[in-house]
Amino acid sequence: MTADAPITQDVVTIPRKLPEGPVNLIGLTREQLREALIAAGTKEKQAKMRVNQIWQWLYHWGVRDFAQMTNLAKDYRAMLAQKFVIELPEIVSRQVSEDGTRKYLVKIAGGHEVETVYIPETDRGTLCISSQVGCTLTCSFCHTGTQKLVRNLTPAEIIGQVMLARDDLGEWPEPGVGTGESGPRLLSNIVLMGMGEPLYNFENVRDAMKIAMDGEGIALGRRRITLSTSGVVPEIARTAQEIGCLLAVSFHATTNETRDILVPINKRWNIDTLLEALREYPKVSNSERITFEYVMLDGVNDTDEDAHRLVKLLDGIPAKVNLIPFNEWPGAPYKRSSNNRIRAFATILMQAGYASPIRTPRGEDIMAACGQLKSATERARKSRKQIEAEAGL
Repeated sequence: MTADAPITQDVVTIPRKLPEGPVNLIGLTREQLREALIAAGTKEKQAKMRVNQIWQWLYHWGVRDFAQMTNLAKDYRAMLAQKFVIELPEIVSRQVSEDGTRKYLVKIAGGHEVETVYIPETDRGTLCISSQVGCTLTCSFCHTGTQKLVRNLTPAEIIGQVMLARDDLGEWPEPGVGTGESGPRLLSNIVLMGMGEPLYNFENVRDAMKIAMDGEGIALGRRRITLSTSGVVPEIARTAQEIGCLLAVSFHATTNETRDILVPINKRWNIDTLLEALREYPKVSNSERITFEYVMLDGVNDTDEDAHRLVKLLDGIPAKVNLIPFNEWPGAPYKRSSNNRIRAFATILMQAGYASPIRTPRGEDIMAACGQLKSATERARKSRKQIEAEAGL
């Protein structure tokens, strides 16, 4: 790629049209659902009540069959079944790691595939969801970035990943049992850290997360949702205002020279520009702090000097730094920093007052760790010669 080749996609707002034929109720906002019901013949005076009823069936109880929506009249259910559908993406395969991490290969419309990862921990269960098929950002350490962008996911395909995971975990409440009464939630947190750059699909991500946060359904608080961006500066303020979730930033370097290579979007919005936008985020979103993700690459960004520079850059920003041991993949151009080097880096940050946990790699045996996601069919399409070249055979 030449130095002046385009390395990002422009931030554009594309109006979303409802498809011809039966409308999928999954992914519609409350207002879109109301409009769709009125267009189908629901009286305006009843529309709000019907939205509330259907919303709870879909997102609180996880019901997929109109016939089971028993507080609706039979003829109204028949009308819904005639004019609407309830459709989710399809789980093509499910792998379970030795550490309990689950990776789902999920098929969406058009036959495309994305990956979704569930990470169980003692006090929480985090679902890592994708927002695009592929990615435009070409971050040099990330396996997902080697797969070209195909398209943005719709709100139904984004929230659908959450619903499929709840299906697999058996976590929809039983009739007569209140949320939380059956024990701690298995899926308690969402991170938008899967395939793609969420802020290049802002409206669809926003609408899906509003469904996830709605108290009448899946009901995850905004502080249970973390959106990770590589630094799409124009959309950061909108995220604070329109979503209000926690923010994580794929930072990974302390000089523009290094970040230009690791995270090429830096050529468009450099470190100073990005940090200026981030300083405002906690005030607008009422977040406690921003998470800086920093992948540890041997001999690239892991020196004591890098750690001291990072401390200076973060001055004035309420922050914590997640140090991520590099998750290697076939043909990767980098190596993981040694454990001693990562600990030394963390010590400098901690002494400066910044929490700097070292992330324990999860799901590496099933290629489910950070930076390893890539659709299985994309890998399968490669010739034997390409695979051998990537693996250095």
